[in-house]
Amino acid sequence: MPFFILVIALLLGFTPSSSWAAPTVANAQREVDRLRTLAAEKYEAANEATIRIKQLERETAVLENKETALRKELDAAGLTLSRIAISQYTDGGLGKGLDLLLSSDPSQYLADAGALDMVTRKYAQQLREFAVKKQNVEATQLVVADRTSLLKAERVKLNRQVAAAKEDLAKAQRILNNLKKEDRDRLAKLEAERENKILNESKKYAQSYKGDNTRGSIALKYALAQIGDVYVWAAAGPTRWDCSGLTMRSFQKAGVSLPHSSRIQIKYGKNISASSLKPGDLLFFGKPISHVSMYMGGGKMVQAPRPGKKVEVVNFTKMFGKKPFVGARRL
Repeated sequence: MPFFILVIALLLGFTPSSSWAAPTVANAQREVDRLRTLAAEKYEAANEATIRIKQLERETAVLENKETALRKELDAAGLTLSRIAISQYTDGGLGKGLDLLLSSDPSQYLADAGALDMVTRKYAQQLREFAVKKQNVEATQLVVADRTSLLKAERVKLNRQVAAAKEDLAKAQRILNNLKKEDRDRLAKLEAERENKILNESKKYAQSYKGDNTRGSIALKYALAQIGDVYVWAAAGPTRWDCSGLTMRSFQKAGVSLPHSSRIQIKYGKNISASSLKPGDLLFFGKPISHVSMYMGGGKMVQAPRPGKKVEVVNFTKMFGKKPFVGARRL
């Protein structure tokens, strides 16, 4: 250590030792945790985009099928018009009308005139039907084009969010790689000790929960049975989960269908105040929402938090890291 740095360190009350690099290692751990949490937020946004894409794909397919059916109707109407036009031309256009006017048999004239008027009205009807069908096809084409444009935008958004999440994880890995080997090993050991402590405590909480046959309790029991499973984005079992994948599958076990997105799950069920929580209630965090967990009771919640973590039981607080608690729902 350079002399002037040593003097400053002594004046500030520090003594040079092997622990000199500890603050740097601690900062590295905090930054790695922050980046992994940020990646989880972006993955949840990607989950919402994925659901939106699937919805748009279904809507587009329905519209394309409708367009195909309308085109067939339009073609049939066009064919009918063509036949009428050919028939009118073959019959000499107005020639038939003139023949009727010169007829010496008035009753025959009236009968044939009525027939001609009926043909004319039918021709006008076919024209109107053709025009309406054409408008329907054109309108459907515009809607299909609109949905296709939205679909393209959602796919771009999804790819961007996934890429950003992966970049956050890559940054975290670069931070670890830039540490000295002994610091990296010490960090890995400390993280393993921390996670093992959380895992052992989570298992005890899970074993202590008895519950009942209510919907929330059934879902909660399923979630607690996954303690120790690893977090993987977009995973919904059987041994890998992200936050909304775990809650989705847990409530599926209880007979409730949820989408794989925390931002959409908050729209289900009824709103519950933090003071009225019961086991199985869903807890939402972040603005915009980027995390969901499940209330266990006793001030605890079960969750699949982020990359690098496992399904765990932790304290329920009004802040999950830097994400504020924004609401609870009961299904």
